Amino acid sequence: MDGAGWLRQARHCRSPNFGPRPEGAAISLLVVHNISLPPGQFGGDAIERFFCNRLDPDAHPYFQEIRDLQVSAHALIRRDGECVQFVSFLDRAWHAGRSSFNGEEECNDFGIGIELEGTDDVPYEAAQYRTLARLTQAIMRRWPSVTLERLTGHCDIAPGRKTDPGPAFDWSHFFALVEDAHRQGDV
Repeated sequence: MDGAGWLRQARHCRSPNFGPRPEGAAISLLVVHNISLPPGQFGGDAIERFFCNRLDPDAHPYFQEIRDLQVSAHALIRRDGECVQFVSFLDRAWHAGRSSFNGEEECNDFGIGIELEGTDDVPYEAAQYRTLARLTQAIMRRWPSVTLERLTGHCDIAPGRKTDPGPAFDWSHFFALVEDAHRQGDV
């Protein structure tokens, strides 16, 4: 990760949907999400177009429903493990919406949002878990206040409103990979 908060190993696709973190807001949370566009379909560039406000609303009926949304995440991990970064980790991406973690409101202010290309009920790929674990370990090294206890799902910070990453996400496997990456210094 460079000094500006960009991953050297990631493909960069800069989103306009971000802002500064509030003064004094320390990065201390990592939020795991999922996304697929159109819903349930993988591949293509619709997610990138969506996060960059370039999604053609006429390309699919579902896109009409999300045409006015302006959202982003810090990074997306594709099904093959490729990492695409949209927003510097130093900035505030628009991924969590109204949210709360352990009584702390507005998780975008102090959180990093990582999207997995997927759905709540389709198993994630091994390559996605590996990339997510390495990325998580890099974030934890850069911001020691992001600990295993501060890795969470969108469903946990916005219950009743969000369900991702869903029951298909294997938290035990993910935590084990993060711990292995730490032991091996694999960043």
